[in-house]
Amino acid sequence: MNITLHKRARTTPAIREELQQSTLSERTLAQQYNISRATVRKWKKRDSVADHSHRPHVLHATLSSAEEAIVVELRKTLLLPLDDLLVVVREFIQPAMSRSALDRCLRRHGISSLNKLMPFEEGEPTQKKSFKAYEPGFVHVDVKYLPQMPDETSRKYLFAAIDRATRWVYMEIRATKSADSAQRFLGNLIQKAPFIISKILTDNGKEFTDRFCSTGQRKPTGNHVFDKICDTHGIEHRLIKPRHPQTNGMVERFNGRVEDILGQTRFSSAIHLKDSLLKYNQLYNHHIAQKLLGHITPIQALKNWQKTHPNLFKKSVYNLTGPDT
Repeated sequence: MNITLHKRARTTPAIREELQQSTLSERTLAQQYNISRATVRKWKKRDSVADHSHRPHVLHATLSSAEEAIVVELRKTLLLPLDDLLVVVREFIQPAMSRSALDRCLRRHGISSLNKLMPFEEGEPTQKKSFKAYEPGFVHVDVKYLPQMPDETSRKYLFAAIDRATRWVYMEIRATKSADSAQRFLGNLIQKAPFIISKILTDNGKEFTDRFCSTGQRKPTGNHVFDKICDTHGIEHRLIKPRHPQTNGMVERFNGRVEDILGQTRFSSAIHLKDSLLKYNQLYNHHIAQKLLGHITPIQALKNWQKTHPNLFKKSVYNLTGPDT
């Protein structure tokens, strides 16, 4: 029989067989073979004389496959630096998550570099200037599918807006993904935002543009309800490249697989889902210090901008305390 012994083994297969067949006490055998009583006890309980594998039979990962998929989508959607993403993961997904384990997770999925995930607009070079170079008022807007909850008859949609300069986020859950929902969201966004919105970047979905709705039309007609609200408020509506949703990565939509994961593993009802999203919105704006902002929160970034550029703001940032701010 060909047996490979552990390099630090104190017993041979012959000794182990003698231990198993002996009727002497553990103490006597330990003294006789100059080994511990625990070693004697171990081999008496075994049926073979071969070493067991020292590899764990169950490999415990910090994140489950479902949780890991959520983390990947959060990284792609919110473009959070590693330390900021770690705060979110510990708060909502896995309290015991380590920084090194999160870094390995991002590397496995090829999203460890934020530069490769940064958005670009149609007609702009891929090499973009830093977000810090923008003033408040350039907002990315997108709509995300939400999983259908057990107490719902249909799924709902999350409309989200993120300011490019300060990373301030505004969210709303709406029953439909329609032009009417988009224009109502935009109206509330304009009212809630403390700054004056000058530009909005969206994808080419029907809720945002009629670019692909008219026969032979490759540019918006300007008659879409979303465009009309932008025009009324003097907002420039920009569109990302067609068929490149990842270029609006700051608010990239959740894919269907993640919707299923969220519905099955995290939320038990529509209220639970809504409360969690509102809690996250408040945490993100008020408590997550972001590397791209110089390790300050979006709200603090807004306050700093208001001190130096009050003309960009229409109301005080210091009153922003609610979950949608």
